[in-house]
Amino acid sequence: MNTKKLVLMAMFVAIGVAGSAFVYFPAGIARAYPIQHAINVLAAVLFGPGPAVLIAFLTGVVRVLTGTGSLLAFPGGMIGALFAGILYARFGKVWFAAIGEVVGTGIIASLVAVPYARLFLGTEFGALFFVPPFFISSLAGAILGMVLAARLLRMETLKVWQ
Repeated sequence: MNTKKLVLMAMFVAIGVAGSAFVYFPAGIARAYPIQHAINVLAAVLFGPGPAVLIAFLTGVVRVLTGTGSLLAFPGGMIGALFAGILYARFGKVWFAAIGEVVGTGIIASLVAVPYARLFLGTEFGALFFVPPFFISSLAGAILGMVLAARLLRMETLKVWQ
């Protein structure tokens, strides 16, 4: 991996951490942090599934260590990044990356979060407890990421980094 890609990946982690401190909105009983989902879509388009998952993981680590995120940042961010990367790699369309982010985070990660929260956070929630906030957050972020990625691709800005 070249230095440019590593620098851009580090910038995505930094934007994800900073964005979670400033950009959020209420989503039911939780807060929605759409910046991570937008970054997942951009990382999936730029780098593919593996690096996108790494960016989501590192963002989660920094957020947990700084107290700006919970342990739920891991399944939410990483599963969405994986699905966004796989669908983009398979179909080559930005909107498939956005769909992968919403399905990965909004549906699958929200269901994985129930036993995960029981195991690591000691909480008991119903099977669909996390679906609304995860879905709303991932949908908002995926739309933002899709618009940004499509615009950058149209301007051929991303070719410098690839």
